Amino acid sequence: MPEASRPAARRTIPQPDPTGALRGSELSELELTLAIDDAAKRQALFGPADRHLRMIRSIFNVTIAARESSIKLSGRNDAVSQAAKVLAALQERVRAGATISEDDVSDAIAAAALTNGPANGQSIDVYTANASIVPRTEGQATYIDAIRNNDLTLCLGPAGTGKTYLAVAVCVAMLKAREIRRVVLVRPAVEAGEKLGFLPGDMQAKVNPYLRPLFDAMHDMMGFDQIKRFMDNDVIEVIPLAFMRGRTLNHSAVILDEAQNSTPAQMLMFLTRMGQHSKMIVTGDASQTDLPDGQSSGLNDAVRRLRGIDNVAVVELERCDIVRHRLVQDIVHAYDGQSRAR
Repeated sequence: MPEASRPAARRTIPQPDPTGALRGSELSELELTLAIDDAAKRQALFGPADRHLRMIRSIFNVTIAARESSIKLSGRNDAVSQAAKVLAALQERVRAGATISEDDVSDAIAAAALTNGPANGQSIDVYTANASIVPRTEGQATYIDAIRNNDLTLCLGPAGTGKTYLAVAVCVAMLKAREIRRVVLVRPAVEAGEKLGFLPGDMQAKVNPYLRPLFDAMHDMMGFDQIKRFMDNDVIEVIPLAFMRGRTLNHSAVILDEAQNSTPAQMLMFLTRMGQHSKMIVTGDASQTDLPDGQSSGLNDAVRRLRGIDNVAVVELERCDIVRHRLVQDIVHAYDGQSRAR
């Protein structure tokens, strides 16, 4: 059985362990002083009320002493090295005249934590110039490997882990490399807890609200005119799940997004559309099912039935793989705890 098809083990971003349970050089103490290029831009670098520095300190468990023209870091060797990389990356942004948000700090922290990790060298080449996409956590790196090495990948994970975005990126890269001839993006047309009634317009206008997240990801990876040209020529197709019946998709990459809102019968219908020289990626969050009460999720059913089959990968992303706003991890954790208590 290929390595990627085994159940995913629990992963964490490689951060310093506050308990000190590390070995070798990681345990040694280090003090490092970094020069600030322009003392007048300290506010941009440090953040309001030194918020950026507090984020770095809490993540890497280092001591930070900020002065007019320098920053002194002290703590375990590995933690200080990673914190220094974050500050260097932020200084580059300040030097270029860019503003720094908390999301930028979170991105720099994730990148520094993975400098020597398995995500290195996994850049995804899309159409937009200077927009290469890289995994930002170990879980995301595992996910990309699974897509590349298996014909069917089932990915479960909470909101913000990049399930859809990375799947679209890999498929766009395959299209650019001419490994496939078509990308098909599929989503169940299920409303999230409220009834919108009959929507005006033709079929495309009616389903567009449900498919908007897929379009949003696509727009980050190629220009508007190129997307329109590809859609006009059926190179890119975005359709609701109900319209998949009867299709056979050869030389295609097919993504089923929000698969937790499919039924087992719909999932079987979708999976059996796979043709020759094609890949399928199924993504979803089992904690956000919008199916009627008592209706089984096709995603959970498929994972149970297909786990362990050759050329099928099951990847389970976790809270540590969330790369959206830093509060999303806390929100997911809070709601997960509430669900378990019931």
